[in-house]
Amino acid sequence: MLAVLLGGLSMVSPFSIDTFFPAFHAMEKGLHVGAWQLQQVLTAYMVPFAFASLIHGPLSDAIGRRPVMIAGMALYTVGSIACTFAPNYEFLIAARMVQGATAGVGMVIGRAVIRDLYEGPRAQRLMSATTMIFSVAPAIAPIIGGWVHVAFGWRAVFAVMVICGVIFCFSAWWRLPETLPPAARVQFSARNVVSMSATVLRHPEFLMLALAAAINFSSLACFIGSAPAIIETHWHMSETSYWHLFLPVISGIMVGAVISSRIAGRLSLVTQVRMGFGITFGAALVRVLLHAGLPSVPIHLQQATLFVSAIGAQTAFPVLTLRMLDLFPAARGTAAAAQSFVALLITAFTLGIIAPKVLVNLEWLSWTSLAATSLASVCWYFSRRWHERGVVT
Repeated sequence: MLAVLLGGLSMVSPFSIDTFFPAFHAMEKGLHVGAWQLQQVLTAYMVPFAFASLIHGPLSDAIGRRPVMIAGMALYTVGSIACTFAPNYEFLIAARMVQGATAGVGMVIGRAVIRDLYEGPRAQRLMSATTMIFSVAPAIAPIIGGWVHVAFGWRAVFAVMVICGVIFCFSAWWRLPETLPPAARVQFSARNVVSMSATVLRHPEFLMLALAAAINFSSLACFIGSAPAIIETHWHMSETSYWHLFLPVISGIMVGAVISSRIAGRLSLVTQVRMGFGITFGAALVRVLLHAGLPSVPIHLQQATLFVSAIGAQTAFPVLTLRMLDLFPAARGTAAAAQSFVALLITAFTLGIIAPKVLVNLEWLSWTSLAATSLASVCWYFSRRWHERGVVT
């Protein structure tokens, strides 16, 4: 039951990212903006998401997990209402910033709750189970968004987010337990937040692990951020067909979560991460070779490589996350927040800057994906070097 609740609360963030992808072109016309400007609706969401995540964790370390989760979901609902009734582009950008600043509370605090309660393989299994539920959101979001947009218009897509906010705010109030006892809490202050966050982010092994996890996911995020171009321009499909792209990715994430759960405690952490990165790299390399060698790569082959890439990314992710949290056992909320901060900045850069530059060509996207997973492997290598040196900062 806890996995379902935490997975659902974590779903709010990815659900809010890509629900409105099918409505992109209608929003361009309705708001009188170009494609690049509308792409910044993603950036306006992701950047506040990243910086606010640095507050969510430390705040929950100070006053408890439960009140921060409930308040965050309530404010997210307010931001969603503002998006629904936004009179112009500028107002929508401001409302998306409110959404972004609060949507990540479920993901950040959910990880801290898991680590409060469990250790070792049991924590890894719960993290994987939560991820399986969480990963459903990016798959169903554009499907729901496409049908809602076709039936009721693009504003109704944001109205769906309002409904989600109300449901999850109530669910957190009703069922989320408090997992951080008063005796384990630390005093909250802006100085403490800055100091502790800086301490975590300066830790060489933590930073390399965070970059490895985030950049490896960006090998998939570049395709997610390019979804409107892939579906409607390259694959010549309709605005209700986004599941053709998202279903392979999310299915791969779910399979990877099952694999990670099954091998928890059976393989060493290092072996599991190497296996995950190897799978992601191999799939990205095959994708590049297909686009280089064939005049037109069949869609089902493109989907297959995305499916395999996602398996690899998710096989490695829970292990990387738990290792990062274990580096700071007395401040897991801050560590979870710092991990999210790095991941979200990388994702925002990928969605807002890189994707718009390479989405015009599927081969460029493939090379970008290969470069990302290669760079992630380098970061993982350096994290192991720092670990072997026993660096403490």
